[in-house]
Amino acid sequence: MRIAQIAPLHESVPPKLYGGTERVVSWLTEELVRRGHEVTLFASGDSQTQARLIPFRDQALRLDKNAIDTVAPHILMVEKVFQMADQFDLIHGHIDYYPYALARRHPEAAFVTTLHGRLDIPELQPLYSEFNDIPLVSISNAQRNPLPQARWAGTVYHGLPLDLHAFYPEPGDYLAFLGRVSPEKGLDTAIEIATQAGMPLKASIKIDPVDRQYYESYIAPMVQNNPNVELTGEINEQEKSEFLGKAYAVLFPIRWPEPFGLVMIESMACGTPVIATRFGSVPEVMADGQTGFIVDSVPQAVEAVSRVGSLSRQRVRQVFEDRYSIAQMVNGYEALYQQLLSSRASAQAEVTAA
Repeated sequence: MRIAQIAPLHESVPPKLYGGTERVVSWLTEELVRRGHEVTLFASGDSQTQARLIPFRDQALRLDKNAIDTVAPHILMVEKVFQMADQFDLIHGHIDYYPYALARRHPEAAFVTTLHGRLDIPELQPLYSEFNDIPLVSISNAQRNPLPQARWAGTVYHGLPLDLHAFYPEPGDYLAFLGRVSPEKGLDTAIEIATQAGMPLKASIKIDPVDRQYYESYIAPMVQNNPNVELTGEINEQEKSEFLGKAYAVLFPIRWPEPFGLVMIESMACGTPVIATRFGSVPEVMADGQTGFIVDSVPQAVEAVSRVGSLSRQRVRQVFEDRYSIAQMVNGYEALYQQLLSSRASAQAEVTAA
């Protein structure tokens, strides 16, 4: 197949540091190339890929201090993609609704988009009621709940290369937190859990400008008088493996409808159990009692910490390999691509016959 992948321009593909969507796009693109597909990647110019790269901007937006308007480059990129639509069998978007209007007006290629973010936003309701002809892929079934009127083509769970993270058979002596510093990610709850459990907490964090005040007014004071909490900045893929793998458990105390949660399967890949709160995709992604524990409160999380030793880290890794390999993810996308192309061919045949 001739496939176009449209990546967000906020991070390179793959990201230098933090960046979930762009990382998934990278794994998907490289595996599609390995399987013999002709893939074109639309992304920032500092991306690295075996596909044909059509770059937009020399540097990803988040790392470019001179970038002001982050929407304009995406609109320009979408226009360029559809100017080339006749070169592709299928266009796969990862930038939400930006391409929808053009996709309707360019039937040269089949179009599908994977939604990577939260969908419980009021402004999305009329938009997806209007664009209910655009095929969508969810990254968990829970992600779909706010938009039952959308045209859901399927759910494809994220997957990782099996050799991306090393397996650590022995647990470490600290709890780990990896993610953005924002109220919905629950770093404050992670600090509370670790404190009550009497264990050190190591947190690798990303602070977006919008969350800077929250960090300075709320998180920093919690950490200042707590010697058992160690905060570090963003880490790369190699550092992440050791950070997660050497942890006793990873805390994922979210309080928002998480669409997927890559950190859960990254932890599983290392063999490290996860203690996660029951929101969004968590009950789908976790195997409760095998890859960790799903909890509903801080006391339950503290009690779960005491039970982590009963889990098999080998079993945690095995669940990851069975459910969340890159092969599983790309198999899912290939099946959806074929389904969409077949449906499109059938529809075109009906029009011709009429």
